[in-house]
Amino acid sequence: MKWPVAVLFLVANSLSAQELEPRALTNTPVGVNAVLVGTGLLFGNVLLDPAVPIEDGTADLWTLGLGYVRSVGLFGMGGKLSVLVPFAAGTWQAQLNGADTSTSRTGFGDPVLKLSLNFLGAPALTLSQFRGYRHRTVAGVSFAVSMPLGQYYPERLINLGSNRWSLASRLGVSHAIGNWLVEGYGGVTVFTTNDDFFGGKTVTQDPLLDAQAHVVRQLGRPARWVAASAGYAWGAESTVDGVAKSSLENLRLSLALSLPVGRGHSFRAAYINGVTTRVGGDFDTVQLVWLYAFGGRR
Repeated sequence: MKWPVAVLFLVANSLSAQELEPRALTNTPVGVNAVLVGTGLLFGNVLLDPAVPIEDGTADLWTLGLGYVRSVGLFGMGGKLSVLVPFAAGTWQAQLNGADTSTSRTGFGDPVLKLSLNFLGAPALTLSQFRGYRHRTVAGVSFAVSMPLGQYYPERLINLGSNRWSLASRLGVSHAIGNWLVEGYGGVTVFTTNDDFFGGKTVTQDPLLDAQAHVVRQLGRPARWVAASAGYAWGAESTVDGVAKSSLENLRLSLALSLPVGRGHSFRAAYINGVTTRVGGDFDTVQLVWLYAFGGRR
């Protein structure tokens, strides 16, 4: 399939911009471990620059994520260290110069390693110390590295891996008002160069900016809550062999519900709606995550 060179990065960055994560600043006793398995369905339109001869672009993807999280303490600050390995299978369809065309991919995406630290309002605590802790105002930072280890073939335009590194940094604040949490986050993602793109081309990309807001209602136990979220991502203009392509713009809304289902076990379900998209993936997303937490320092 001969899709123009802009397609890969428009799709890949639209998928990364779908992430909405309420309660990311919630404190956890040092030494707690968690394993998680998440699955999701993404479906919708792929919107491209009007100069690109592709019309009626759509995509349907199934994703599976395997992750591990450990709560840590560093210089007295509470935080988390995590790793996520994604797997995906998907199909893309479009009309190229008036002719129907499609392609499909199945394999691993780029794994992500993430460190988060709360520098205000969430100290590193043991299990016994944590019993007296109350969430009031918490501020923190996170750094996530995406490693170019996913499936990538330079002779293909659509790939599950990106063949480059990316570093996402984010600053956030969470404030408790009774059983409610009000949260705001701002972040930026920078990308290294892909010098082995389709046709021997080189691709660079400007930073991707992201802002999020969340309102969370606690429903008793810590693992029982409901959240409404909004996120806006913009920027990330790609340049292919010195020729600039369209930048990304994406506004999305989300509803999420978390419920405990036994000691240490919980399920989270979420729906994300791509409200407006100028260029990129205009997707609806349904997610389901199982998490099991255990351990902790006494």
